[in-house]
Amino acid sequence: MREIVLDTETTGFEPEQGDRIVEIGAVELFNHVPTGKTYHQYINPERAMPQEAFEVHGLGDDFLRDKPVFAHVAQAFVDFIGDAKLVIHNAAFDMKFLNAELTWVKRPTIPFDQAVDTLAIARRRFPGSPASLDALCRRFGIDNSSRTLHGALLDSEILAEVYLELIGGKQPDFGLNVSQSKSDTDVESREWRPQPRPVPLEPRVSESEKAAHAAFVEKLGNAALWKRL
Repeated sequence: MREIVLDTETTGFEPEQGDRIVEIGAVELFNHVPTGKTYHQYINPERAMPQEAFEVHGLGDDFLRDKPVFAHVAQAFVDFIGDAKLVIHNAAFDMKFLNAELTWVKRPTIPFDQAVDTLAIARRRFPGSPASLDALCRRFGIDNSSRTLHGALLDSEILAEVYLELIGGKQPDFGLNVSQSKSDTDVESREWRPQPRPVPLEPRVSESEKAAHAAFVEKLGNAALWKRL
């Protein structure tokens, strides 16, 4: 099963008010194990960066000026995620921005049910407890000391660790999804057969035990099961 752990950074909170994505980071998992494949892209938002957003992620106008616009990276992004489940912390926020950007460049949007919201999972598992990414790192003992500012790829890598803990640890299925092919089992069944013992085992029932059993059966009468065998 292929999953993509994903995060975005933006200029604000509302694409309908002109806010845009400025960074996308994503990490690939296969059967809940990181494959080492990642996607990372800075994006020119074609607008000025508000100071409040800059203080969150540190991505300013000068840095983003020569980066590609979303229309130029959309195909590479769509190719990377494919139809995999998207693991996102507060999925409604990122999906809102991703689908707005895709709509503006006249591309199909991503179905919302393709997203797995780790914020919702955390709130179900730990009701009433803080469920931010930093809070979950503290809960699970995950090192996030390098997270001085928000960064999409770094946050995706941290979220991948958090997600695996939320669903039961780094080996949630204990390898039970590994199955042998029919050819493998056929070979094994042909290669091994139980063989009769060369020397039969000695009986473990003593003569006195046999006599006691016979006397017990005799007391049961002719209807006793042992007399039918």
